Amino acid sequence: MSHITLIRHGQANSSATDEASYDKLSPLGHQQSAWLGAHLRDGQQHHTRLYTGTLTRHIETATAMNTRLKPTQDSRLNELEYLTLAKALEDEQGIPFPTDQTAFTSHLPRLFTAWQNDEIEGAPESFASFETRISAVLQDIAAGEGPALVVTSGGLISCIMRQVLRLDINAMAQLALAIYNTSQHRLFPIGGQLSPTMFNAIPHLEDPSRHFAQTHV
Repeated sequence: MSHITLIRHGQANSSATDEASYDKLSPLGHQQSAWLGAHLRDGQQHHTRLYTGTLTRHIETATAMNTRLKPTQDSRLNELEYLTLAKALEDEQGIPFPTDQTAFTSHLPRLFTAWQNDEIEGAPESFASFETRISAVLQDIAAGEGPALVVTSGGLISCIMRQVLRLDINAMAQLALAIYNTSQHRLFPIGGQLSPTMFNAIPHLEDPSRHFAQTHV
């Protein structure tokens, strides 16, 4: 079993109201990704494999990182469709679509709870299916040879942490809200299981001149 470093994609189009419009990096997202790649190279961090989801923001992040590793794309690493779920929740239950960061912070736990309880009929996939595909792809990557980099999304990373730490759905939502763009999260095999040894690390953005680039959305 090999250790895995999960990376959230760079800042995407945070003003979007649908999945397709959201799925591209902003200029800052490209810069965050390039800084992360330079940090990994300068630190001579050793990875032999690179995985991404099939979403544009995942692929653009990996490209800007310039790891020189050939990426393996796997749709099981794709993010939950938050914007689709939020619109369905509004249509079905009258819960308003969030229009600012404050509203989003309170909306996400509510949406995750409704999704987990199968209370959103228009969900593109069930929460159980989301968890199952994440568990399966994580097992497949862990079974490979050598340390792996995995470029994915915040919701998926928070769900992985939920699985390995046995967290409830509200804790998963709180983790998702906290995850920085281009942050690193490491899972290390201990006693035959993957255990978190790093969460939300952004050393490439810690210099005061880069604090403006410490974004969550």
